Amino acid sequence: MEAKGLKTIKGNWQLAVFGVFLLMFFTADMMAGNGKKKEIYETQYIFPFQGKHVHSSSIVELPNGDLLSCWFEGSGERSANDVAIMGARLKKGEKEWSKTFVMADTPGHPDCNPVLFLNKEGKLFLFWIVVQANRWETSVLKYRTSVDFMGEGSPKWNWQDVILLKPDDKFAETIKEQFKKNGRDDLAWAEYAPKYEDMIYKAALDKKKRETGWMTRITPFVLESGRILLPLYSDGYNMSLMAISDDNGETWTPSLPLVGRGNIQPAIVQKEDGTLVAYMRDNGDSPGRIMISESKDEGYSWTAVEKTELPNPGASVDAIMLESGDWLMVYNDLEDGRYSLAVSLSDDEGKTWKHTKHLDRMEDGEGSFAYPTAIQGKDGVIHVTYSYHLKGHKGTIKHVAFNEKWLKSEK
Repeated sequence: MEAKGLKTIKGNWQLAVFGVFLLMFFTADMMAGNGKKKEIYETQYIFPFQGKHVHSSSIVELPNGDLLSCWFEGSGERSANDVAIMGARLKKGEKEWSKTFVMADTPGHPDCNPVLFLNKEGKLFLFWIVVQANRWETSVLKYRTSVDFMGEGSPKWNWQDVILLKPDDKFAETIKEQFKKNGRDDLAWAEYAPKYEDMIYKAALDKKKRETGWMTRITPFVLESGRILLPLYSDGYNMSLMAISDDNGETWTPSLPLVGRGNIQPAIVQKEDGTLVAYMRDNGDSPGRIMISESKDEGYSWTAVEKTELPNPGASVDAIMLESGDWLMVYNDLEDGRYSLAVSLSDDEGKTWKHTKHLDRMEDGEGSFAYPTAIQGKDGVIHVTYSYHLKGHKGTIKHVAFNEKWLKSEK
């Protein structure tokens, strides 16, 4: 009897331990999947409305779940020499962003269009441009790196350099070939005026012009091979290009251009078959539409740019693939302004966008909401930051956090 009793006690103890283990497992699973299981939608201003011009934000999730965001701030944009890159932190579990701090400032020059990125080795990158001669087309592409970025305030930068790209003659030939294949007859202003396409091609033959003025805006894309694609664009050529790194960001080489008429600021997603898709702002002729190009060789060469059916008022878009495999796009869903900012979801690789909600929408002239950057955290929550300006105010950077369940709900 005594042996049988001990055996029963031992069995009950094992069941109790197993029960506790199951409880801990399911509790942890629910906590880890919290961003997926319940509907989430939260908004914050990263800092109070202020008199300075604030624009073009970026955001990254740090290894411990904290968020780090940056933007440029000053008296204006390229014409104001006091423009600097500013930043702030949101610690995991907190509701208020930290006080703002300087991330980069080149004395006497505007610093613009910052982009944050963590490579696979856990090194933090800050890419941005320094505007020379107050002209976008002469901007210098710079970057900083940090391996000590978890503390308060700005990361401790351990390296800084300029990214020099050297597009070769294939750059010009690609422009010539794709314009010839997809050219238009209505791009000359008068009988004696040169065609737009001819002017762009001649500029592409100029080595100095094609090596300068490449600008940042959108978060880099990392392929399974480890290749990093840093999306770039030029206001001089009014088209885009990728900086390619196969060594975790140590060195960079240029792709061939994404050839079109006003296709800038590309955001990259990838199809199941490996094809890369770049969605771009339309900085060209009407009708204003989000523009698209594809690559089947890991981002080196791209198809001629075409317009989609999605409207665009000449404003930046962002697109990412979610953990679910769905594609998410954040964009201004109209042609005549930036007073409506939408987020849409596609479950068929961009063929259709079945779910759409608005992060902000007002009457024309009452507000401007633009230049979104989107990421998805490890907990499934999607974070979007964007420039937020209201009539009578200057502006701030707004942070919105939500999940797919909110986006798919009927509310």
